[in-house]
Amino acid sequence: MKLSKYLFPLLLLLLSAAGCRFPYSFTGASIQGKTINIYTFENRAPNIVPTLAPTISEKVRNKILSQTGLASKNTEDVDYIMKSAITGYNVTISGMQGATQASQNRLTISLEVEFINKLDEKQNFKQTFSRFADFQASQQLQSVENTLIEEICNQLAEDIFNKAFVNW
Repeated sequence: MKLSKYLFPLLLLLLSAAGCRFPYSFTGASIQGKTINIYTFENRAPNIVPTLAPTISEKVRNKILSQTGLASKNTEDVDYIMKSAITGYNVTISGMQGATQASQNRLTISLEVEFINKLDEKQNFKQTFSRFADFQASQQLQSVENTLIEEICNQLAEDIFNKAFVNW
C-alpha cells in the first residue's frame, strides 16, 4: 500500500516533534516562557460565596497549565504573573412574565485580572472579565448555584486564557 509508505515517516515526524518545545501550541496559544505564578483569586465582591475564589482559581490554573505546558511556581522570578480578584457576584432579573413577575434571573460573575508578561511587556494587561448564566425565577439560587458557578467559571477561564496566550 502506498499510504503506509507515507504514514510511517509522518508518524515519526510527529513523534519527534512532540518532544520539542515550540513557541506555539496546537491551541493557537503563543507561549515563549516556561514558568508562571497564578495567584489565588482575591474575593472583593460585595456578595461573597466561600467556594467561588478556590473554584475560579483552580479553573484558570488548570486551563493555563494544561494548555501551555508552563510550570507553576510561587515566586516572582517567573516569565508570567497573573493576579486576579473577584469584583462582582450579582443576581438580577433577566426576563419578565407580564408586567410584574420575573420569569428568569441572571447570575453574573466579574473578575479583574492583571497579567504580566516579563518576556514581552506589550502583552501585559489589566482587564475586567464578566460572564453570566440565566436560571428560572421559580428556582432558588441555592439549588442551581453550584452548576451556574461551574458553567460561568469555565467560560471565564477560557476568556482569560485567550486574552493572555492567544492574543484575541
